[in-house]
Amino acid sequence: MSYNRGNTSSPGRPKDMAKRQAILEAAKVLFLSNGYASTSMDAVALEAGVSKLTVYSHFTDKETLFTAAVAATCEEQLPVMYFELPTGVPVEKVLLNIARRFHRLINSEESVNLHRLMMTTGNQDVKLSQIFFEAGPMRMLQGMERLLGKIDQSGALSIDTPFTAAEHFFCLLKGTANFRLLYGCGGQLSEDAAEAHVQDVVGLFMRAYRTEARVPKA
Repeated sequence: MSYNRGNTSSPGRPKDMAKRQAILEAAKVLFLSNGYASTSMDAVALEAGVSKLTVYSHFTDKETLFTAAVAATCEEQLPVMYFELPTGVPVEKVLLNIARRFHRLINSEESVNLHRLMMTTGNQDVKLSQIFFEAGPMRMLQGMERLLGKIDQSGALSIDTPFTAAEHFFCLLKGTANFRLLYGCGGQLSEDAAEAHVQDVVGLFMRAYRTEARVPKA
């Protein structure tokens, strides 16, 4: 009897996760194409090929779904694991890995369109802007803050204020090319140009926070 109960309870889990993923993908498509206000839970259910009840069983309301969709987009491109400091891995390599993934994320068509959406709807719905900021940019800043704190403790770099350093790191990576993309007056950088930009930023960051660079005042 116990064997049968265990056997019948397990097959449903992969199916539920598949439905959740389908709902998230549908939400991304609809939020970007129709905007937040014009996207209903009914439309998401139809796009995902599930019932409205299933959507609500995974996400209690539209705000929760939007938050999850933004977080999922970030997690796909820059998973939490990238903000770890593996033993024996050079700090520069860790930062380069994050830099490459972040640069690819912010310049992706999906990310650019999402930022444009928030720029047009932000003034109309401040709460929605806050949800987006906390689920996307703030999530990454906090992850980077924790990592830089660990790097400081390791002695590899001297970082007094990890959160400020995280802001410096990501703002440098965005650069002019990202602004041009957002404004529609520039295209994607070539792979070589993108890699050169990432290398320059990480090199500059390493020099700015290198321990021996902090010379005490006389």
